[in-house]
Amino acid sequence: MIKKELWINQIKGLCICLVVIYHSVITFYPHLTSFQHPLSELLTKCWIYLNLYLAPFRMPVFFFISGYLIRRYIDGVGWTTCVDKRIWNIAWVLLLWGMVQWLALTMLNHWLAPERDLSQAANAAYAGSVGDFSWGMLTASTSLWYLYALIVYFILCKLFSRWALPLLALFVLLSVAVSFFPTPWWGMNSVIRNLAYYSLGAWFGSTLMAGIKEVPLRRHPILFSLTMILAVIGWLANVSLLLSLVSIVLIMKLFYQFEQRLGMRAASPLSVIGSNTIAIYTTHRILVELFSLTLIPVINHAKWSAHAELALLLIYPFVCLLLCTLFGLLVRKISQKTVADLLFSPPSLSAASR
Repeated sequence: MIKKELWINQIKGLCICLVVIYHSVITFYPHLTSFQHPLSELLTKCWIYLNLYLAPFRMPVFFFISGYLIRRYIDGVGWTTCVDKRIWNIAWVLLLWGMVQWLALTMLNHWLAPERDLSQAANAAYAGSVGDFSWGMLTASTSLWYLYALIVYFILCKLFSRWALPLLALFVLLSVAVSFFPTPWWGMNSVIRNLAYYSLGAWFGSTLMAGIKEVPLRRHPILFSLTMILAVIGWLANVSLLLSLVSIVLIMKLFYQFEQRLGMRAASPLSVIGSNTIAIYTTHRILVELFSLTLIPVINHAKWSAHAELALLLIYPFVCLLLCTLFGLLVRKISQKTVADLLFSPPSLSAASR
């Protein structure tokens, strides 16, 4: 990857790290019911609330960058190539790893928590039948809803690029409305909520990116301060849209300035992670399930000392992040070496039709 793109790649790496931490927290800490150390319960609550506070800084910038990076396909590439290079690629990974997650999580739960009732779990990975799994995938009720969203967003942005401005306004309204009038499917709510950020990157990313690079925020302290105040007020009122937009600008400004002043290396950890986001995204959920099902009984049944318990609760998300990242990179390397990266890059439709 050329140097001018490294800062964007590093933001992708940061975003997938936050996603792994998010899943490691929600699958572990809320299920702890018994503590030995007096600080353990407080630490557990801190992780849960921190996870909630990070929400405006996690997926919005991820989707904005995803939209920004496919501008060429929106504006100047025909549908045949787009289906082969974009839609089919993502659909392949979504379906393949959706089934892998379903089988893996089903086996892990039967092995480590056979008493666990998953009949009410609204996630395709916990489906009890092929029909339930298919319905979960169709309604984006899957841990892989990000990939589902990429397909839907790309098709919408390419089909309706002529009406970008009015549609962006509509998507903004939908993003706000879904917080108060949600659909029955949690994944679909997330898809609707983040459509505005992707379309902003796909349709107006170049203009916004130029502003991020060229306009110093210190020139507009009053405007910036007022925007931050309104963003926080909106977030407190369960409308995180403005705070998410501010987070996009701030995160991209920070990484761009960092590259300009100190430079970035393609071999740095965040760059490597950013180049393998799909591999880490698709594989981490399986490991997180394994860790949580193994360690929740350990904490709840007081099998470790109080200090060991506290230490685990302190570092658990970071350990999960490290192991899940290494595992994702390993799976990607094995895929490249053994099956021509078939686990993450499908055979070309045009080549298969010959």
